[in-house]
Amino acid sequence: MRRAFFLGLTGVILGAWIVVVAAAPAGSETKGRYYFKKSCKGCHVKKGEGGEISPLSRTQAQWKSYMAAGKHNKGTEQLTKYLTAEQLTDVNVFVQAHASDSPQPETCGK
Repeated sequence: MRRAFFLGLTGVILGAWIVVVAAAPAGSETKGRYYFKKSCKGCHVKKGEGGEISPLSRTQAQWKSYMAAGKHNKGTEQLTKYLTAEQLTDVNVFVQAHASDSPQPETCGK
């Protein structure tokens, strides 16, 4: 009886862990910050060619929509012109984690 209980409990814990891991966003926030600084901040600063853009520039939903569309420069270019799909995944994690309505809103620094 005890063994069955512990096996059942182990199954529930393992199942919950799998759900948490599967629900976690793919990508690295740290790498996303790096790629955002390296690939985006060159143009997207105050008085820059692309205008100032930081994670704070949009809400999480706006960033999600923007990244899903995959368009840049007012829809004239693909984001993949600037970053690989894997790098875009990392940037997406970073900008959503620090969007204006996120629990930790912030810019990515200068």
